[in-house]
Amino acid sequence: MSITRSLYSAVRTGSRRAAGRLVHRGWQWVQRAGAVSSESPGPYRFGELGAGTKLTFPLGAVFNEQWITIGPFSIIGERVTISAGFLPGLDLGPEPIVRIGGGCVIGRDSHIVGHQSIVLGDDVWTGPGVYISDQAHEYRATELPIGKQWPRNEPVEIGAGSWIGTGAVILPGARLGRNVVVAAGSVVRGEVPDHSVVAGAPAKVVRRWTQEDGWQPPFRNDPPNPLPDGITAEQLRALAGWDLRLPGETGA
Repeated sequence: MSITRSLYSAVRTGSRRAAGRLVHRGWQWVQRAGAVSSESPGPYRFGELGAGTKLTFPLGAVFNEQWITIGPFSIIGERVTISAGFLPGLDLGPEPIVRIGGGCVIGRDSHIVGHQSIVLGDDVWTGPGVYISDQAHEYRATELPIGKQWPRNEPVEIGAGSWIGTGAVILPGARLGRNVVVAAGSVVRGEVPDHSVVAGAPAKVVRRWTQEDGWQPPFRNDPPNPLPDGITAEQLRALAGWDLRLPGETGA
């Protein structure tokens, strides 16, 4: 009897393991097949979708993509919403509403909700759960529910090379300069100068670099060790352990 039970337990365990492997392999296949790129756009017709760019599966809400442009070699994480306008099927005019540059990385569960103009420069990276919108609700009409009041649009711009931390909110009218760091959970509005670090709700500049003074306040820790001078691309690939060649390069 004990032998029969042991055999049954072993068979059941083996079946569960096999089923688990099958499910995960199937999901990996679905993720690869469902990803959106210029070579495999699926049902989407973006205003521009650059070479090497991928929207990972499962996607968030994506609509009116004719007014959305994404540059080359960008990565859009899982469940990221990118929308233009209130509803699908609108005619939003001749110009793009949402422009995402090349080399950008948008973290999973983020939302980029455009109605007038949202521009992300090249190499903007975000953590997960970031919210960026160029529209806010009005509330000054006291006799109307806030959700029924006509909204206010103000263009948003995030400069090239910036990093937006997890859970940050970029409000309408925000204009971030180049290489700006937004701390996790910050709420950003207004102008932010180049090479600044902002934190808080509302966000304030807590560190900034200028040509005259360098970084103020100064850093308290040493910078990471730089790469050795003269290192070749092949040596860098070997050091990182990754294949860093761009799509289409020899041997990629």
